[in-house]
Amino acid sequence: MTRVLYPGSFDPVHNGHLEIIEVAAGLFDGVTVAVLRNTSKASPMFDVDERVKMIEESVSHLPNVEVVGFSRLVVEVAQEVGADFIVKGLRAVSDFESEMHQAHMNLAISGVHTVFIPSATEHSFVASKLIREIARFGGDVSTMVPGPVADRLGEKAER
Repeated sequence: MTRVLYPGSFDPVHNGHLEIIEVAAGLFDGVTVAVLRNTSKASPMFDVDERVKMIEESVSHLPNVEVVGFSRLVVEVAQEVGADFIVKGLRAVSDFESEMHQAHMNLAISGVHTVFIPSATEHSFVASKLIREIARFGGDVSTMVPGPVADRLGEKAER
């Protein structure tokens, strides 16, 4: 059984992330989506528990996907869940450089290889940072995020 870890901050998860999860779920026996509690980011829109819940709701159609929260090294989580590989999505060439550095570092400290999955063209421009910005100003991002996320973004905008 081949298990992979798909780590990220997912603040919030969007359709590009969902695409990578769905592709990974089709390629591998098990996928663990790991939601990062990133202390270097000042104020997340959603806390880790909210992000985990939104992802769980968004991937409920995928029986081989589980979601966890974490605040330690990615490779420690990979070892904990028994991941054979780390999965990362690539939207554009600009993503490749930073993701490749991380992949080499993760391999050097743990022996865990990274597999890159390119996103489809229709998702290549979608970024959580932009989703948050548009949503904070009341813009409609419902075509870029799963339904459970659109609902919660609407709730946040109403406050």
